[in-house]
Amino acid sequence: MSTARGSDGRESSAGAASRGTWCGVDLAADPRRTGLAVLAEDPSRSRVRVESVTVGADDEEIIAAVLDADRTGVDVPFGWPQPFVEFIEAHARGGEWSARLTGEGWRRRVAMRTTDVVVHERTGLVPLSVSADRIAHPAFRWAAIAARLRQSGADTARDGTGAACEVYPAATLKLWGLPHRGYKRTDGGERRRDLVQRLAAMLPWLDWRGAEESCAASDDALDAVVSALVAREIDRGRCVRPGPDQVGTARVEGWICLPAGAPAAPPHFASA
Repeated sequence: MSTARGSDGRESSAGAASRGTWCGVDLAADPRRTGLAVLAEDPSRSRVRVESVTVGADDEEIIAAVLDADRTGVDVPFGWPQPFVEFIEAHARGGEWSARLTGEGWRRRVAMRTTDVVVHERTGLVPLSVSADRIAHPAFRWAAIAARLRQSGADTARDGTGAACEVYPAATLKLWGLPHRGYKRTDGGERRRDLVQRLAAMLPWLDWRGAEESCAASDDALDAVVSALVAREIDRGRCVRPGPDQVGTARVEGWICLPAGAPAAPPHFASA
C-alpha cells in the first residue's frame, strides 16, 4: 500500500488541466436519500467554496456532476469481492467451489474486499459488506450509473484513478481526528452540528456559503460534502493508493480512497 502525494499545481492527478471543481455523492438506493455536493476553488486560489449541496439527486444529476467535475468522491462500493463472484458463478453452474470452503475464514473472504480489509487495518472500522449487506442496493445503482458514464466517455476505473473514486466518510473523519459515530442517527442533529463546527474550525479556507444548516439537518448532505473534500485530496494526489500487489484486485473490486492527511489549504490562502 503506497501513499501518493502531489502538488497543488494546475494539473490534476488524472492528467488533465484542473478546473478546481470537485463533487461528492452520498449514494443511496433511493434518489430521495442521495446527497450531492459540489466544491469549487475561487479564481484567486485562496479559498474553496461550497457551490451547492442537495439531497434528492437522481441518476441524471449525478452523471452531469461527475462529467463536470475534476474528480468525484462516491460513498458506495464500486465492485464485489473476487472470491464472491467466483463463488456465485460456480454455484449458478452447479459446480464445485467446496475446495475453498475450508476453515473459519472462508465466508470472510467471500464477504470482504481487499480494500475493506485494508481500511479495517488502517482505521479499525469495518466497511459494510457489498456481498452480504444492504449496501449492495446502492452498489447496484452505482454499477448502472458507471455504465452510463462509460458511454459518455468518462474513465470509470474502480481503483481510484478514474473520474469517480470510492470514498468512506466515516473512516475519513476518524483519520482527520473528528467524531465519526452517531451523526447518522435520526436524533443525531446535535452531533452533526458539532461536526460541522469542527470541520469549519479545521478548514478555515472552506467557505460554506450557508450550507452548514443543510449539513446539520441531513447526514446525507454532510457525507456528500466530506466526499467532495476527499475528492479534492484524491485529485491533488494526497490519498492512500493500492500497493503493487493490490493494484490488480483494486481494478476489479474497487478501492476505498483514504486521505493521506488533513485537507491542505489552497495555495494562496493566508490565515488571519
